[in-house]
Amino acid sequence: MFSAKEHCFVICAYKENKHLEDTVVSLLNQTVKSDVYISTSTPNAFIEGICQKYQLEMFVNPTPKNAGADWNWAYDMAPTPLVTIAHQDDIYEAEFLEETLKELNQNPNAIMSYTNYYEIKLGKKESKNLLLMIKHLLNSPMLVKSFRNTKFFKSAILSLGCPICCPAVTFNKPLAGQSIFDTTFINSCDYKTWVDLSKKNGSFVYINKALLGHRIYAESATSKNLGDNIRQKEDLEILSLFWPRPIANLINKVYAQSEKSNKI
Repeated sequence: MFSAKEHCFVICAYKENKHLEDTVVSLLNQTVKSDVYISTSTPNAFIEGICQKYQLEMFVNPTPKNAGADWNWAYDMAPTPLVTIAHQDDIYEAEFLEETLKELNQNPNAIMSYTNYYEIKLGKKESKNLLLMIKHLLNSPMLVKSFRNTKFFKSAILSLGCPICCPAVTFNKPLAGQSIFDTTFINSCDYKTWVDLSKKNGSFVYINKALLGHRIYAESATSKNLGDNIRQKEDLEILSLFWPRPIANLINKVYAQSEKSNKI
């Protein structure tokens, strides 16, 4: 049985982000408490001030490269078997960890669990749009216990796009392994990581409760990468692992249309 002592949140912080403190507060206000850390490859007075204010330990990545490398550093530094890699601009509902631990204790062979989520745009909560509906539909097979543990269904939910929101994921490190994020991708390193983890023994546990608020704003990495078409190019490469190139290209174009909601 997992307890809160076997879990921690590690927030990946970059430069000076005005939303960082809100993320910290949402993690400290969980109904079930676990340790919170901040990891960064850009140490500065702003991040250090947040750490001092809330008495948080900071992990400084000495060899920064890209987002995947920063996530690997945060993941590897986590001192507990369960870890949630939090993003510096998202909000976690108070029951996030409580619900996560409950599901993981019911599925002890889980490689990872992940919750549903909503978007935060211009300060407003958005729970329904085309992208969110598509992602929930793709994730729905993981609500069936007999499907969660099969490599076929874990792979199938990823074959039409990436339905898993990275900051909503909690990893079981002994089953997932070390340095799990693929650093060859700029934006879609999380998507490629889910594909890699789907090939391992163990289940993907989908928690169909919107327990994360994913912030969409012009300065976010997601919005910038969509604007530069980086995500679409990398997603095509991953989809081509499942399908012949022409089919992968068609799927990618359709999925990219739904991602327009991520643009501000």
